[in-house]
Amino acid sequence: MYYEHFGLNYPPFKITPDPQLFYAGGNRGLVLEALVYAIENGEGIIKVVGEVGSGKTMLCRMLEQQLPKRIEIVYLANPRLPPEMILHAIALEMRLPITLQSNRLQVMHDLHLKLLEKHAHNQQVVIFIEEAQGMPVTTLEEIRLLSNLETSRHKLLQIVLFGQPELEDNLATPNIRQLKERITHSFYLTSLNRFNVEEYLNFRMRTVGYRGPPVFSKPAIRILTQVSKGLMRRINILADKSLLAAFAQNTHQVLPKQIRLAARDSGFSYPLFSTSHYLIFIGILLLSGFMLTLGLAPMAQPIREWIYQTAWVKPTMTTSTATTATSVINSPTSSLLQQRRQATEKWLTQANGQFYSIQLMQTTEDNFIGVEKWLKQLELQPLLPQLYISHDLAKGPAKWNLMYGEFESLDQANAAIATLPDLVRRNKPYVRKIASLKLKE
Repeated sequence: MYYEHFGLNYPPFKITPDPQLFYAGGNRGLVLEALVYAIENGEGIIKVVGEVGSGKTMLCRMLEQQLPKRIEIVYLANPRLPPEMILHAIALEMRLPITLQSNRLQVMHDLHLKLLEKHAHNQQVVIFIEEAQGMPVTTLEEIRLLSNLETSRHKLLQIVLFGQPELEDNLATPNIRQLKERITHSFYLTSLNRFNVEEYLNFRMRTVGYRGPPVFSKPAIRILTQVSKGLMRRINILADKSLLAAFAQNTHQVLPKQIRLAARDSGFSYPLFSTSHYLIFIGILLLSGFMLTLGLAPMAQPIREWIYQTAWVKPTMTTSTATTATSVINSPTSSLLQQRRQATEKWLTQANGQFYSIQLMQTTEDNFIGVEKWLKQLELQPLLPQLYISHDLAKGPAKWNLMYGEFESLDQANAAIATLPDLVRRNKPYVRKIASLKLKE
């Protein structure tokens, strides 16, 4: 629905785990590497603990891609199996010729032979048990017995327990302390902090094709972090709904009001004001009380009004303010955007259409504030003399193409991309012929 509005190729914030959208920040990449190492080296039972929505299922999908083909993965999607059925479930997943009527001893024997056969062919088997906190204690004990299947030097079966923090309580039960002692590695997926959340949002937007300035404003990210508690599933839900709200309001930036709308629609609790606003409020109360004691109560009202207007009331862009903003942009002296537009018009009349330029990003015509902010960033100042902004009216809403430089050959232009600041290269810039810009200007 909002994909074309933001120039996206596919949904950036799906709840279904998509390995293409795996975010390696917040220690997720390090945990993934450690898990691959532990499984490849036969390190017994491994435990991964994280809150609901912290990314455990995504790790499972990534492990499936990262582990070598010689390692067979067995998923146990239903952790609530009774102990007498856990062996049958594993054997059936490994396609052993057993039935539900097969006795436990026979199943264990067949499973052991199969594992020995795989080991002889340099193959491994690892069992992923998701939602392990829901597994009965007696079944967990059966898992420990499975870990006894080994040769003189190697474990024949690897086991990875993925669970919520309640798994820790279950493992603390005295009658399964032997299982706890078999756990060789424990990994914890912590919540994302505000920096991680900002990086996560930008990463996902760029991955699905977005090329403009950051969509989520810093105040919006601050509130989103508070509401989501840094949990990826919540972040995805809030980000998706706030983008939809921004689309409905015909804006290209997500502000706190869109995050609050998304939180309300999702049933998440959210702060009415930020921490800084609460501090201002406390300051007002203290200052008012102090003035009252000095007999200066009449001064408290204008101070309260000033604080209210500057800190708590966020102006909305009405038709009149939008018109005023547009007139400012069109002023030849007040806008960096306008200055670069004038330079672009002159450049396009003189440039060789067979030469090349680098498109740094594209954004909609009404996003003049975002473009202006982007142009003023410190990393871009050395590039500014060769930064051009062409008008693209080809299809859909009018857009700005932000271009850099003029190069005689394709090789020169591609080589120049590698020298651009990280801020620019994150947008995945690409080379275009100058003639294509002249057609759309």
